[in-house]
Amino acid sequence: MRTIAMRDRHGNTMVAAVVTIVGVVLFLLPIYWMVVTSLKSSVQIFQYPPVWMPIPAQWSNYVEATRFIPFFNYIKNSAIYCALTILGALFSNSLVAYSFARLDWPFKKFGFLLTLSMMMIPFQVTMIPLFLMMHKLGWANTYLPLVVPHFFGNAFFIFLLRQFFMTIPEEYSSCARIDGAGELMIFAWIIIPQCKAALSVVALFQFIDAWRDFLGPLIYLNDESKFPISLGIQQFVVTYYKPEWGLLMAACVMTTVPIVVLFAFFQRYFVEGITITGLKG
Repeated sequence: MRTIAMRDRHGNTMVAAVVTIVGVVLFLLPIYWMVVTSLKSSVQIFQYPPVWMPIPAQWSNYVEATRFIPFFNYIKNSAIYCALTILGALFSNSLVAYSFARLDWPFKKFGFLLTLSMMMIPFQVTMIPLFLMMHKLGWANTYLPLVVPHFFGNAFFIFLLRQFFMTIPEEYSSCARIDGAGELMIFAWIIIPQCKAALSVVALFQFIDAWRDFLGPLIYLNDESKFPISLGIQQFVVTYYKPEWGLLMAACVMTTVPIVVLFAFFQRYFVEGITITGLKG
């Protein structure tokens, strides 16, 4: 019986390993194809059978991609857009989440349920009313419609931070109140220093969301000099009659690198934050 159980266990392990390997290959294949295509010539891109390893590699595509469009200006715009939205997300969501997690006020549970219900409303439902409101405010063709809403909270981030705040012992706040600290002081000097992991998760999610945001800038921005990289990359397809696919893939590779680097840098905080925020409801 013991031998049969060990065989079953090894069999299950091998099946799990095979499924994992197949999943990794399927996940990495589009990324590999993007990188390979960025190194192909125009002839190799449409060659059949497909060229899996271009020889010689067209490294010049990366240089030409930065010249074909104002690539670094688009990167700068995206960096500013991401930085402002991250600042707004960390400021607003942490305050609201602290209120839901540690303060007592009337109808708090109803308010929290109402906040969570906002996650069920897709952006496409509010897109037109928001555009009309921003246009009447005179914010069209500026970054204000893209940045200001992030200073008013996000339901998912509020939920995530609330879960983390609830894992912090209440005794810390009680001791600080005995010493005369107010809620804002407790929030700034006791709660926030213990929330690096959760705040890193929020910052990373918000960075990815802003960095790849295409629909928002497409709606509100008309001036090409203000385009973020997500919208600027489209110029490889629409600028001329013949799309520059090799340059497009090279630009996509360079655009993906910041996300990979940030995830690698914040991986420990990301895993810790996701783990802890799921412990208590």
